[in-house]
Amino acid sequence: MTDNPRGDRILVVEDEPAVARGLQYALQEEGFVVTWAATGKDALDLAHRADPALIILDLRLPDMSGFDVCRELRKDLRQPVLMLTVRDEEVDKVLGLEMGADDYMTKPFSLRELIARVRALLRRTYGDLASPPPHRLRAGNVVLDTSLQVVMVGEREETLTATEYRLLCYLMQHPGQVLTRRQLLNAVWGYREYLGDERTVDVHVRHLREKIESDPSQPRILLTVRGMGYRLQAV
Repeated sequence: MTDNPRGDRILVVEDEPAVARGLQYALQEEGFVVTWAATGKDALDLAHRADPALIILDLRLPDMSGFDVCRELRKDLRQPVLMLTVRDEEVDKVLGLEMGADDYMTKPFSLRELIARVRALLRRTYGDLASPPPHRLRAGNVVLDTSLQVVMVGEREETLTATEYRLLCYLMQHPGQVLTRRQLLNAVWGYREYLGDERTVDVHVRHLREKIESDPSQPRILLTVRGMGYRLQAV
């Protein structure tokens, strides 16, 4: 089992009972405590009441879309969200990430891979990257306090999702170093070679720029190195 403060509780949001039961059984076999919601409304309620460590969210729900549920969750919750979509279309994947999902999988999927992704998300959210030394990291007017897990941009405290926080933290731990998308997936998402889509990194970098750069269209802190990846400039 994963070491995290929420006791390995997972919320599965899925309107198909057979799929939900399969997910519940597979996760429980791995030692997780699973709560199930069949609608978006119930998902939002349980996400706040049950305080899960991670949320598995189906895109298609009877009362509202998974995109809308994710957007509502991100208003005040930071737990990682793994979105499930039935279509292998890039627009769904990117839109899911834009709404605040941390990762996505396309149905049908391997339960073995889903468990691996769940563990990777939990490990990188609650694992040893949560409070790395040194105590304070700085890049320009951006200060990240690893003990409080607070990010200040100038005099403003900026709210980041768990994924955005860990991505920024890793970049700030390696100032001036060019990091490839694959390196970031491995280090921040915890994925190995067969897991993860590099577009996930691009979307989260764009979100970070919107929060830490004075002009996201002309970044001065989080730079793109064409054909390679990204570099954090300690301006």
